[in-house]
Amino acid sequence: MTGAMKTLEELSDRYKETVPSDLREAKSFDWYLSEVHEHPRIARNAHQRVADMFDHYGTRYDEDAGVVEYLMASEDPLHDGENTFYGREVHESIHEFVNKVKSGARGLGPEKRIKLLLGPVGSGKSHFDWLVRRYFEDYTRTDEGRLYTFRWTNLLDVIPDQDPADDTVRSPMNQDPLVLLPQPQREEVIEGLNEVLDAPYTIRNEQSLDPASGFYMNALLAEYDDDLQAVLENHVEIVRLVADENRRRCVETFEPKDKKNQDETELTGDVNYSKLAVYGENDPRSFDYAGAFCNANRGIFSGEELLKLQREFLYDFLHASQEQTIKPRNNPRIDIDQVIVGRTNMPEYRDKKGDEKMEAFNDRTKRIDYPYVLEYGEEAEIYRKMLRNADVPDMHIEPHAMEMAGLFGVLTRIEEPSDGGVTLVQKAKAYNGEIDETDDIDERKLREDGDAVADIAEGMEGVSARFIGDEIAEAIMDATHRGRSYLSPLSVFSHFEENLENHGSIPEDNLERYERYLELVRNEYRERAIEDVRHALAYDVEEIQRQGEKYMDHVMAYIDDATVEDDLTGREQEPDETFLRSVEEKLDIPGDRKDDFRQEVANWVSRRAREGVSFDPQDNDRLRRALERKLWEDKKHNINFSALVSAGELDDDERSAWVDALHEQGYSREGAREVLEFAGAEVAKSELEQ
Repeated sequence: MTGAMKTLEELSDRYKETVPSDLREAKSFDWYLSEVHEHPRIARNAHQRVADMFDHYGTRYDEDAGVVEYLMASEDPLHDGENTFYGREVHESIHEFVNKVKSGARGLGPEKRIKLLLGPVGSGKSHFDWLVRRYFEDYTRTDEGRLYTFRWTNLLDVIPDQDPADDTVRSPMNQDPLVLLPQPQREEVIEGLNEVLDAPYTIRNEQSLDPASGFYMNALLAEYDDDLQAVLENHVEIVRLVADENRRRCVETFEPKDKKNQDETELTGDVNYSKLAVYGENDPRSFDYAGAFCNANRGIFSGEELLKLQREFLYDFLHASQEQTIKPRNNPRIDIDQVIVGRTNMPEYRDKKGDEKMEAFNDRTKRIDYPYVLEYGEEAEIYRKMLRNADVPDMHIEPHAMEMAGLFGVLTRIEEPSDGGVTLVQKAKAYNGEIDETDDIDERKLREDGDAVADIAEGMEGVSARFIGDEIAEAIMDATHRGRSYLSPLSVFSHFEENLENHGSIPEDNLERYERYLELVRNEYRERAIEDVRHALAYDVEEIQRQGEKYMDHVMAYIDDATVEDDLTGREQEPDETFLRSVEEKLDIPGDRKDDFRQEVANWVSRRAREGVSFDPQDNDRLRRALERKLWEDKKHNINFSALVSAGELDDDERSAWVDALHEQGYSREGAREVLEFAGAEVAKSELEQ
């Protein structure tokens, strides 16, 4: 769609495109029998339909993590990526959630359980639940996800005391039309459906008609001398059912309120007082099927902050989950079919878990841990998504700003490593994938140890992405007020430091530890800024390429026990061990590990050669860093470090060249000057001291 003005006619036409063609077209029961035999999945239950929904929008298998990524969460095709989720832990949780739903679709037990998303505040569990509901609504609009219900018609012709306003009555529970068939005949139909069904599950439906529909069926059968065909042909119409949370149809949310203002009828329904004078107190037509469980039938029930409900109130969930029925006051049990999802935070979970009186409820829940993201690179993507989705001022985000903010968040969430040889920052880097074959760090063991030490699991406590995102937003607005057009890590750090103690979700006992973590992040950024400045002062693409080729020539000769041609004399010579070590020592690779590193880069080059990719040291992060550092050692004697210490003494040409070099690395020009002042002086002082 272009940005041009749209006419009412154009808008109307686009709206029509989104409406299912048969939404308002009534069909006969005979048509439904034929259609459902042709497309048996129409008769799926709620778990089966939700399970198929996740696959419908696409999947991708992450071999490294052993996790299926569902594209509705990892790419969000419906909203152009506005609601994408990041982080290995999050996608593991989503994978586990879908597995529970798929197990329920097969009738393995989870269909009788509450899927309880447990996580800290701001971990994204509510957003994921919201996204599932939006996609379910969309799925029911597609041909693959369609479902149908029925309505009673021409009731005044048969039932003498029927209210004229109720001549046509929609199925109060939006039940599947197959429920209109008595169980023996229904089983015959379902048996035929399963014979042609191509799915990992079988169709099942043992529900009874809701009390109001049961009343109409009995009255009509009595009128037609038990002629079921006459009843269904003369008084039943099949209509398309589209999930719509706003209309409380197949999708419903429920949240706790004050004990005095909450009643179980909000879940199970209550008397329709406007009909009480017409039909009488015990007539099923006097009941109002407006409870949350009633509205969620055939779809998804979402319980917000579920464990904040009073214990007595949670008893309604026992039958709703295990027996898949509800028991309204003064009414018989009513069958329900829905995926029941709950969400709760850590304090409420601990409170209810230790309550012996909640044993039955806890036994009917399937807990799915939904932790914070533990890879700071993925965490940084959350903040970038936040900025993409907002009307951000003309602000340049400097290199490392989002990653360092993410690193701080991750440090507050991971457990201190039990291995004394691994620092907390090294552990965070390992989780971020910054380890290779030569690093003596076992990421899997770190994760196992972290989960073992944590109260529930690693990542279930710490600073939320919401807090960090808020501080980034404050830093952006503060920069705008100051007339600055860039956001640097230093300004983000300042806002963290100023507001940590003022944030209500951060316990006072953690402040000292979090301030220490912030200092670790400052030090990490300092090292990265120094690296960037060195890169700017001495970087030479052609020289790095030449040195890289020389290094690989000597590595290959070393591995093959061969000679290499000297660049100057053209004579064959032994591999230059002094040169090789001058590169490797820049990565602190000890002599006893040099063979591992050399084999690693040789394998990398060989693999790329087989793929037809030419050698470029820029494509190997470790080799690139080693060569850049060596180039720095070779060229630093030509740099005016005295002028760099005192920024005022910098020659305009020197300053401009260095700012240009940093600009090429992604810095704004103002940000380049700041990092020169911050890290350039550190570099210069260090070199002058040496």
